[in-house]
Amino acid sequence: MATAQAEDIIKIGHVAATSGGIAHLGKDNENGARMAVDELNAKGVVIGGKKYRIVLQAEDDAADPKQGTTVAQKLVDAKVQGVIGHETSGTTIPASRIYHDAGIPQISPSASAIQYTRQRYNTTFRNVANDEQLGAALARYAMQNMKAQRIAVIDDRTAYGKGLADEFIKNVKRHGAATGSSIVNTQFTTDKATDFNAILTAVKASKPDMIFFGGMDAVSGPMLRQMKQLGMPLRFMGGDGMCSDGVPRLAGEALADDQVICAEAGGVEPAQEKGLADFRVAYRKKFGIEVQTYAPYAYDALMTMVEAMQKAGSPDPAKYLPVLAKSTHKGVTGNITFDERGDVKDGVLTIFTFRNGKRVKLAVVK
Repeated sequence: MATAQAEDIIKIGHVAATSGGIAHLGKDNENGARMAVDELNAKGVVIGGKKYRIVLQAEDDAADPKQGTTVAQKLVDAKVQGVIGHETSGTTIPASRIYHDAGIPQISPSASAIQYTRQRYNTTFRNVANDEQLGAALARYAMQNMKAQRIAVIDDRTAYGKGLADEFIKNVKRHGAATGSSIVNTQFTTDKATDFNAILTAVKASKPDMIFFGGMDAVSGPMLRQMKQLGMPLRFMGGDGMCSDGVPRLAGEALADDQVICAEAGGVEPAQEKGLADFRVAYRKKFGIEVQTYAPYAYDALMTMVEAMQKAGSPDPAKYLPVLAKSTHKGVTGNITFDERGDVKDGVLTIFTFRNGKRVKLAVVK
């Protein structure tokens, strides 16, 4: 009887930073995956004519690469049939080798570093745009829409923050001559830092009209506070890591309306907005809080994985992996299909600002 029960269960791992400075973002990812599991189990999952129950094994990597690989091995040892995650690029990249060696498919709903899919592992996928797309889109928006001329860049030296900042700088240098835009200062911090006075003072001396930050909301919020203390009411731009409700919460009164511009590495065209809006309502009803950033992408990642199992007629990773690589899933974040590297095809990005402490959508770009 115990053997039959084990065969009826599909175990899917989920990994994010559910402790530490970005725990609110990690929990958001996990909540999205849990929503998918609960919905699937309520409907009943039938694969190859057999009914299964999905179990989510959620793990915390604290956004630490070493802990990320430890957790990855734990999931492999637990014989999970797939993994949703990790959340951050810095943990996703080293963990991906462990999943690849074990033949376990992995879909990250939020890791955007280019290196993740450039390793050419056939088990790695993501359903959000990568930093190459994100950095280029933000640079275009800064130069063309914001008319930024003198740009200072700060990054947190993580795989995500440095990767995004590098792509942003590359695109400003490549196209800035047409708009008179240039990089006037570059500075570095860490994802654990709390004191930015030295680097901000150096930035201020270069007289920028905008700061680009490659990093997370846990750092950008306090940085905005110290910018105000130093009399630097500059426009502040960043990527998806600082595109959450954590920015107004952490920045407080230092955040002025329309001061911050950020981009989410995903988004939907107008025709698909209702599906995403309905998801947000259901999320709020289930958890009593608003979506932070990537919950809908975690939800879609898990749904995409299970749909591939159903199409393959088996939850065996070796059998459903080739189906996953070629599948198309109609999700709440749009149509999900992967290219030969495992990147989402036709990835779009959503540009946001903050007004009255709330995120406001400005544009959907490609």
